[in-house]
Amino acid sequence: MIEQMDEETPRQEQQAGPVRAGVEVIRGYLRQLDGSPGVYRMLDAKGAVLYVGKARNLKKRVSNYAKLSGHSPRIQRMIRETASMMFLTTRTETEALLLEQNLIKQLKPRYNVLLRDDKSFPHILVAKDHPFPQIRKHRGARREKGSYYGPFASAGAVNRTLNQLQKAFLLRNCSDSVFESRTRPCLLYQIKRCSAPCVGRISEEDYAALVADAERFLQGRSTKVQEELAAEMQAASEALEFERAAALRDRIRALTEVQAVQGINPRGVSEADVIALHMEGGQACVQVFFIRANQSWGNRDFYPRTGSGAGPEEVMRGFLGQFYDNKTPPAQLILSHDVEDRELLEEVLSERAGRRVRIFVPQRGEKAELVANALRNARESLARKMSESATQARLLEGLAEAFGLDAPPRRIEVYDNSHIQGANAVGAMIVAGPEGFEKGQYRKFNIRGEELTPGDDFGMMREVLTRRFKRLLKEDPERQGAGWPDLLLIDGGAGQVSAVVGILEDLGVGDVPVIGVAKGIDRDAGKEEFHRPGKPPFALKRGDPVLYFVQRLRDEAHRFAIGAHRAKRAKAVGATPLDEIPGVGPARKRALLAHFGSAKAVSRAGLADLKAVDGISDALAETIYGFFHEGG
Repeated sequence: MIEQMDEETPRQEQQAGPVRAGVEVIRGYLRQLDGSPGVYRMLDAKGAVLYVGKARNLKKRVSNYAKLSGHSPRIQRMIRETASMMFLTTRTETEALLLEQNLIKQLKPRYNVLLRDDKSFPHILVAKDHPFPQIRKHRGARREKGSYYGPFASAGAVNRTLNQLQKAFLLRNCSDSVFESRTRPCLLYQIKRCSAPCVGRISEEDYAALVADAERFLQGRSTKVQEELAAEMQAASEALEFERAAALRDRIRALTEVQAVQGINPRGVSEADVIALHMEGGQACVQVFFIRANQSWGNRDFYPRTGSGAGPEEVMRGFLGQFYDNKTPPAQLILSHDVEDRELLEEVLSERAGRRVRIFVPQRGEKAELVANALRNARESLARKMSESATQARLLEGLAEAFGLDAPPRRIEVYDNSHIQGANAVGAMIVAGPEGFEKGQYRKFNIRGEELTPGDDFGMMREVLTRRFKRLLKEDPERQGAGWPDLLLIDGGAGQVSAVVGILEDLGVGDVPVIGVAKGIDRDAGKEEFHRPGKPPFALKRGDPVLYFVQRLRDEAHRFAIGAHRAKRAKAVGATPLDEIPGVGPARKRALLAHFGSAKAVSRAGLADLKAVDGISDALAETIYGFFHEGG
């Protein structure tokens, strides 16, 4: 059980006089602490969390910070900025480690290592809820019945593997509803990518054999599968069944192509993540290779924030703790750098995986070769990243010079709207900064204003900016966080800029710079005019890198807005009155539509007919009937 410790701090003394030095502040807490395990937080004078750490013995760990010397420059800066501390005790050091990682992800302290890209990875799912199992890409929680294989490094890696598996094993990828509605084979059957179980071109028993072969391949027993296929091909050839022999040859070739794409296929490592870290110039790249069933299923690079100068061991430990927070670790983690508390981390990961997880830092052999390969990739990836960052920094400096900004912007927000004659209107915001496009910060706004007339772009922009900045003012009224923009780019001319400035002034944030990007003469790319409040419009020379940069920003906002609009329109097209009935979700909606043929037919159905639908209880049938016949 985690409990909050008493936090009697010398705050009154701090308020009465100057803020005490960081070391003295830390020493003031030592008498309150004992040898319990737990988590500590270091805060600055404004209450912002500087650092979150865990300790086996809180008093011993905190006393290390209470020394005047012997610290790295990074720790010295952190101690100097510390104005107060907070403590949470735990029963065990394991609990402290888990709590530390949760707080780091939640609070994002400046001096902690922080993993910025923490998305889930796709898997291949062989669904088992149908007599003829479907094979498809899956991402997210494993709620469906079936076998999951992965993770794969990217959707592209999954799609390539699925493409070859379809050639090799002829498994269906269509949904159950499409499967049930087929009356003749689809195109995939014609191009030899499916065995057409939907129309009885293969028996359930033979299809099950194909599924078993596909699963054996995904489990790493590919050699056995290929040997059996080769024997079948030889037998078919000897029996003069040349068409069947050719089909088997194509399947063998498809399996070979999968293995060729996978590249490294280690013999002695059946299941592991190979994780290599390269650091240079205060930046870090972590390269992760996913090895499952003796096959490489791709790699991904990550660029964690280094906590203002953390060393390799701390960066690696911080990465592992956050990376596996929402992922099941494999049997082995093969690392380029050792980590502090390796045994404790193994214990936490083993508990998460439900089996033993081992951490290795190999010095020789095949595992060391895998690490060396990952390290080379990490080094090359970081070099590319640093080159791109340098280019981005020059572009931001050029942007500041061209638009008369005080400094290169750290956060640019670009706004656009998309609609068709006012229908399905969506506002979009994209974000760019020193790291390029920050897609995790993109936002879409469903336009809700009922008083807006169709196509009122000014009204839409007012709603979007009002909602955006009201939320910012609520979450960060002091404007201290990284969420506040340094520059707004608006698609439009002087009128739009004037309107936006008026909206911001009404909200009390009229000091945010606003630039309007107008199409210019003949709406020709390269002849854009830029509008600033109270100043004449101007243009940049053709070929100016800053002009191309602004065009990319505007085009990205336009792309995102159109995508959001299309998604909203598609959802509206597929909407029916059934969506509004309590208790009718996607599965019951499909059952009703399959039984009656249309939503209109459902609305006309009698109570007895509704009760006859599979999955519709008597109570739900009465709810549906009442929804359509209220007051009748």
